[in-house]
Amino acid sequence: MRSGSPQLVIRASRVVLPDGIRAAAVTVADGKISDVGPYDLAAGARVGPGGATVGPGGAGVGPGGERVGPGGARVGPGGERVITLADDEVLLPGLVDTHVHVNEPGRTDWEGFATATRAAAAGGITTIVDMPLNSIPPTTNAGALRIKREEAAGQVHVDVGFWGGAVPGSIGFMSRLHEGGVFGFKAFLADSGVPEFPPVDQAGLGAVIEQAAALGSVVLVHAEDAAVIDAAPPPAGRAYPSYQASRPPAAEVAAIAQVIDAAERTGARAHILHLSAADALPLLEAARSRGVAITVETCPHYLALAAEDIPDGATQFKCAPPIRERANRERLWQALRDGTIDCVVSDHSPCPPAMKHLADGDFGAAWGGISSVQLSLPVVWTQARERGFSLDDIARWMAARPAEIAGVAGKGRIAPGLNADLVAFAPDDEFDVDPLRLHHLHKVTPYAGQRLHGVVRRTWLRGTPVDGGRPSGQLLARGERTR
Repeated sequence: MRSGSPQLVIRASRVVLPDGIRAAAVTVADGKISDVGPYDLAAGARVGPGGATVGPGGAGVGPGGERVGPGGARVGPGGERVITLADDEVLLPGLVDTHVHVNEPGRTDWEGFATATRAAAAGGITTIVDMPLNSIPPTTNAGALRIKREEAAGQVHVDVGFWGGAVPGSIGFMSRLHEGGVFGFKAFLADSGVPEFPPVDQAGLGAVIEQAAALGSVVLVHAEDAAVIDAAPPPAGRAYPSYQASRPPAAEVAAIAQVIDAAERTGARAHILHLSAADALPLLEAARSRGVAITVETCPHYLALAAEDIPDGATQFKCAPPIRERANRERLWQALRDGTIDCVVSDHSPCPPAMKHLADGDFGAAWGGISSVQLSLPVVWTQARERGFSLDDIARWMAARPAEIAGVAGKGRIAPGLNADLVAFAPDDEFDVDPLRLHHLHKVTPYAGQRLHGVVRRTWLRGTPVDGGRPSGQLLARGERTR
């Protein structure tokens, strides 16, 4: 088949497009979307009885007279495969998760590229951006970035980009990391939990943001204030309120005020990671009204879970910042509705089960992190549909906006010229979360046994099905499109 000619057409009665949901036929050539056309005119073929695609002259062996290719896919007039989704399926853009801790190299026993990206694909995520910490070495200089890319090569089932890290003393390394293709720089304002990635102080944050502004990059901030946390009672024991009190909303509010001040002073772009405390929303709204270039993400666990429901000793729910009360959760949903929060990403942060202290349930000793990259879409959709949101909203929060904020080219929407990263999603289908069916390395999850809406039936990366077998993902660099 000549280059540029259609190789695949996916027809669906509901396709989530940038201008709304409608029936359409998405044509794929050389891994890109070449056309989004009418549902009944896929690749120029006419439509036979029952909506079956009819090939040249009406000859063929299918029930509607069409030719049938491997796996039951219909074959169009140019030899392209024509796949028609089931009536209960919706075609979504592949999701873009810009907050994933893969941990390889150095802590591959926590999670590695093969397992993390297999889980992502199973959850309808076709692009991830890897966080710079929890691996050894952390991605704080060009040499560490090279090591990480070498480790990832040949292992990834979805496309993978990389964030750079900003720690004390790393200002001199930022330009080389930027040249190496990182999508931006992450900094902590409180203890990160790993000694290789110390936090920056207020002056250090200002220096990082100034350097990022000079590079035209973005700074991502884990926004909890160390002084507020130090003044709070330390967490201990099995009671969740003890842990929650150790990281109060005031820690987020104080840290976000610092980020806003630095971004406003320098004109740099800043991004608030995993917003948990709704008390910070007025600060963010006011900053945006003044033109400060600041964006905000939250995570599935803050939108689906509530502090009141966390049992004693249930350390699988521990994360930082913590899950807060139901009333706080509803304010986060409202902020998604009005656009104060831009996007929803997983903050997939795994560890070996022993580090979660499941046996003794000690919230003070347990690692703080939730592994949810495979479940993000159904978790968010289950909650969103109850509040009157649509799949348009899901595609914006979990595909288009993360891609835009990170600057991941060619991703996040179903439109001509972009990568053919696509997901067949059954929004009304249901399933019970069985940890043994999760693909990430360790099967610890706070969602075990929950009934969720929305099943990912198939995932395509640049028009190729992702089935967890041979890895076909590519490593991304800022400003470059995939091949």
